[in-house]
This record gives sequence, structure tokens and C-alpha cells, in this order.
Amino acid sequence: MRLDTTLFLSFTHRDVNAVFFTYSVTVEVADEASILKRSGGCKNIDRAPDTTYRIAGRAPDPLPFRPVVVGAGPCGLFAALTLARAGFRPILLERGKRVKERSHDVSLFWRTGTLDPQSNALFGEGGAGTFSDGKLVTQIKDRGNRCRKVLEDLVASGAPEEILYLNKPHIGTDRLIKVIANLRQAILSRGGEVRFESRVADILVEKGEIRGVALDSGEKIPSPCVIAAIGHSARDTFEMLSEKGVALEPKPFSIGLRIEHPQKMIDAAQYGRFKEHPALGPADYKLTHHCSNGRSAYTFCMCPGGSVIAATSENGCVVTNGMSPSRRNRSNANSALLVGVAPSDFPDNGPLAGIAFQRRWERKAFELGGGNYNAPVQLVADFLASRGSESLGEIQPSYRPGVALCDLAACLPPYAVEALREAIPMFDRKIKGFSRSDAVLTGVETRSSSPVRITRGENMESTTVAGLIPAGEGAGYAGGIVSSAVDGMKAAEAVIHKYGGK
Repeated sequence: MRLDTTLFLSFTHRDVNAVFFTYSVTVEVADEASILKRSGGCKNIDRAPDTTYRIAGRAPDPLPFRPVVVGAGPCGLFAALTLARAGFRPILLERGKRVKERSHDVSLFWRTGTLDPQSNALFGEGGAGTFSDGKLVTQIKDRGNRCRKVLEDLVASGAPEEILYLNKPHIGTDRLIKVIANLRQAILSRGGEVRFESRVADILVEKGEIRGVALDSGEKIPSPCVIAAIGHSARDTFEMLSEKGVALEPKPFSIGLRIEHPQKMIDAAQYGRFKEHPALGPADYKLTHHCSNGRSAYTFCMCPGGSVIAATSENGCVVTNGMSPSRRNRSNANSALLVGVAPSDFPDNGPLAGIAFQRRWERKAFELGGGNYNAPVQLVADFLASRGSESLGEIQPSYRPGVALCDLAACLPPYAVEALREAIPMFDRKIKGFSRSDAVLTGVETRSSSPVRITRGENMESTTVAGLIPAGEGAGYAGGIVSSAVDGMKAAEAVIHKYGGK
């Protein structure tokens, strides 16, 4: 009898140019026991783990209600897809537009400064991750094979198969648009419903239990189960939830700037004489420094061969983020330079104090940029010398619709300025040229994570409103595409466990 099975191998290969590559290879073999015996207990050969994701339950028949999922970012999409697979026919509500229409609105804003507060780089199908580097790296510990399932679903929806095996997989904004549209079709094909330009204006609560949602159109959708995957920038929704008695609390996040260098400089600093090796893609980096004022400064969301983008969702505010196409082939590398802030730094002690803190610095950046959504920028040499910039150097800023030279200290808390001025020269010790005089700093970055946490219990439900399941980055339980998607799957599993049959 022939037995096909799988082994896991890990080894290092040295090519003629002395570059090291590490591979993890999964192979199917006949007679697994014999091969394991012949391996002599080699620690690099073992049975491959079972990576199959299984949904433990199905929707009852007939279906007594349809769960509502609010928000079509990674969390909401994968919550809805998991529910649809289990037969629950979820209703997915998104305040913004379909990803293709949304991309037109984003492009218009970047060209002209015309902002649509409901359709932008943060709101719309796909969520904030759509206009990013599309990183799929996560450090969460998941024993249920959810991370693997997320990657498999992305591949099935059009992402490159390489994300299943690369050490630092990414998709890129240009490919994400197609992938997200295909994820929507997967939900629809399994009986789900996806509705756009459907902002949830209110939740219906009776005797401490969720009874449904009300849209800004006035329509009410009844359901005893609502997954709130609202994202980190749904400020009006946070306010509404607080008014309805949903328990929220402020949480730490970070604030800072974006920094741009030539990608070739980063390649040279990281790869040395192998900087043009054909097997090496554009180099990245990850840096951190513990500052003398007690703060920590670090790089975040580093985008090789990408651009700094306008990512506000609110009138009168400037917010930056980073984005890369799938090939990462643009001339500049960029990264956030962030400093951690805590609720003790906020202007008051309320659950929404972090939002007020963010808004204060975003509005100052808007004013510094000229009040037209241009971003304030400054050269590194001038920032370190505490003087405003008057001209650019060799590096041209990629932010659109435009930039205004200034002194960025005016749109950051003094302790953040102090920390960054200390950290940048320290980072230069690890990345040669990091503090080069004409490197461009762009302000301000405030949306690295949610400033709010919607408290929930072990059953995933709100601690104050039964049936309301806060999930994802906006609820304070994830950070990034994969971890948000996984939290959405967990939220769906909570529904399946509570209402589903075997």
C-alpha cells in the first residue's frame, strides 16, 4: 500500500556569491515511517503540521436570524466569509464604496485635495490596509490554523502564491484591489449580502442586549448578533457606541512622522556588496531606540520602494501613511518614525481622549501644510538643528497632493520631538545614511493603531451589551491585515459556537 504523506525540512544553501538562503520545504513522500527512520533523528526533518482550518459548527436550519457585520476591512471581510461558510448568510455593511470606486476617490484626493470623508484611504471596502504595503507578517500566536487560512483565501482570491512560503510576504496596493473584490464575491456566492454606502448611525439596544442596527438612511436591520469591525478611525461610531452605554477605554498608541530615503541607499546599507544581487528584493529595516526622556522611538510600517500617502478621513486634518506597489519599484523608501503615547498623555480621562489627542496634532499639520491637505515637510538636518526648512535636497517627497516646507516641531508633542531628535542619529549607526541631511520628514502620523479599546469578555461579546462583538484593530484587539482577519474569524466562531449546530 502506497502512503503519501508530508515531511518538513529546513536547510541553508550557499551559492557561488556566498549569499545564504534558508528554506523550509514541504514534500509529499511514500512510506513516511521508513524515511523518518533513515533520517536518524535529524532535527531538521519532521512530520509537517496539519494546517487545515476547520469550522466547528453550522448554522441551524431554518436560520432564525442573519448576523450583521459592520465594516469591510480585513476583520469584517473574514468574519463575514467565515459566517457565510457556516451557512449563516451574514449582512456585511460598509460605510464607504466598493474598492474600485473607492480607488477613484482616493486618486482624486491625491491629485486635487478633494476629500470624501466616507470614501478615502481609510474608509471603504478593504479598510485601511488596502492602501498600504500590504504586509502579511504577524507575530500573533494562533493554534487554529487561521493565519494559514487567511493566506490561502488571499491566494484563492488572486494574491500571488508566494505569500504562502515567503518569510516576509506582502501583496501591494495594486494587487489588493482585485483580491478584495474577489473576497466579496466569495461571501456573496455563499449566501452573504454586502452593502456599501451604508453607514451605521445607531445600534438598537434593549435591556442590555443588541437588537440590531440603524443606518444613516433611517433603515433598521434587526439582529441579535452584531460584529463591530469598525476600524481604527471610525470616530463618529466610537462616539455613538459610548453614548449607547458600550464600555470603551482609552489605549496607548503612537505618534510621529514619515521619513524618506533613496531605496538604493537602504539596499546598500543592508546588503553591502550584494546590494544588486538578483535574488534580493528591495531591502527593509526595523529599528528601535529607548530614549533618555523615558520614551521609546521606533520605525513602523516600513515601505520599500513606495510612497508616503495622504490618509486622512476627516475634514481639516492631515494624516500620513506609507504604501508600496507589489513590485516595490519606486525610487524612495519610507517608514513611520513613531513615539509611544499613553492615556496619561491625553488631555482628559474620558474613553475618547485619544481621539481628541490625535485630532489636535492632525489639525496643526493641516495648518502647517497650508490648509489645503498639503503635508508639512522638513529635512532631517533642519529638524535635528531645530530650524525650519527652506528648500529640498536630492530626495524629493512623494506625498501628494503637495508639501509645504516648515518646522515639524509645531505639529508634535515636545516629548515626541525630543525623542525623535535623539533616535534619528542612533538609527544612523545601524542604517548608514539614515540621518543624511536631505532625508525628508513628513507630518503627521497618528493612525498607527486605535486610540480606543471596546472591552469584551471571553465570549468575545461586549462587557456591557450582550450580542455585540467588537473585533479587529478598531476595537483594540489586532494590528495589521492578518491579525485583524484572524480576529474577525474568531468573532465569527463565537457566533457559530453560540448559535450553530454541529
